[in-house]
Amino acid sequence: MTRRVLTILLAAAALAASRPALADSLPYAELLGRAYDAVLDARFDAVEPALARACGPAPREACDLLRATALWWRIQLDPVNRSLDPEFQARVTSVIEAMDAWTRREPRRADAWFFLGASYGLRVQWRVLRTERLAAARDGKRIKDALERALAIDPTLQDAYFGIGLYHYYADLGPSVLKVLRWLLLLPGGNRAEGLKEMQQARERGDLLRGEADYQLHLIYLWYEQKADEALKLLDELRRRYPHNPLFLQAVAEVQDVYVHDHPASLATWRAMFDLARQRRLAMPEMSETRARLGMAEELDALMETDYAVEQLRVVGEARPAAPYGVTARALLRLGEAQDRMGVRDEALRAYEAAIAAAPGDDPENVRGRARERLRRRP
Repeated sequence: MTRRVLTILLAAAALAASRPALADSLPYAELLGRAYDAVLDARFDAVEPALARACGPAPREACDLLRATALWWRIQLDPVNRSLDPEFQARVTSVIEAMDAWTRREPRRADAWFFLGASYGLRVQWRVLRTERLAAARDGKRIKDALERALAIDPTLQDAYFGIGLYHYYADLGPSVLKVLRWLLLLPGGNRAEGLKEMQQARERGDLLRGEADYQLHLIYLWYEQKADEALKLLDELRRRYPHNPLFLQAVAEVQDVYVHDHPASLATWRAMFDLARQRRLAMPEMSETRARLGMAEELDALMETDYAVEQLRVVGEARPAAPYGVTARALLRLGEAQDRMGVRDEALRAYEAAIAAAPGDDPENVRGRARERLRRRP
């Protein structure tokens, strides 16, 4: 829970700033919004053409921020893969420096402060993902300060209230370790009810934040409000608006499994994802197909159809796909566990040995350790 809350408490306020708010305050908002929609839909090849139309009316700094945002969403599609981290770090650092210079040149421009918060927000999310929590906490304070400065200049930036609402919600909810961090950084406390109200208001009245709002609110409904059905409604809307992004379809399947405990529904969603990937209607179709196979295998196993689960896992183990990162080792580990449950211990042992050999050097999911434990003891 601590990691979940920290992820949102420090980063989520900035999500509001990662989209412009009102065309009145930002006359280029519609053009930038189209570029951001391409990002959320994981149509990364469409981002640059959209930015070519937006930049000119839109400041160069805002366009560079969206380029960094697109890179962040690519990271989120395969989060344990660190190969894009150096490029992201360089880009986001450059964007932060440019935004800071913009606010010093034009300190009365609300959009400058708005996008400064966004640039810190991107870095916070990445730092939380990579467990750089103290650095993320420092950036979190900068995010809040920038958003509040933007709202002091222009209170009509409705989308910014979503970020403020997220802060108020999680600052009231967070465990003691986060409250200590908040005290050390001189951050004020929160108000859960008021924060939720601000988020919902921004979702309804903001011009460009609805996609981000839906995604963040679905997490709140799952983790803290015990409203899985409401979370699924938001995810379904995201699927309709951004059908090319496999992350939203994956999230639906996971919610159906973990929170609703509806294994047939989850299996159906994974199968839909598999079909769309085979038709190349999802971003990164090969990776999406592989992830769908693993999801189908998990649900088939839960439905006592372990022999069919084994078929899916064997396909992945034999294909040795490059993405998601470390997937071959993960599939072989699950294959061994499934074979153990079927009573074919010799085959399971071979799968565990293969999983150990296939694990990447950094082994972020500890496949080697788990497989060695299975060699010693059946699941």
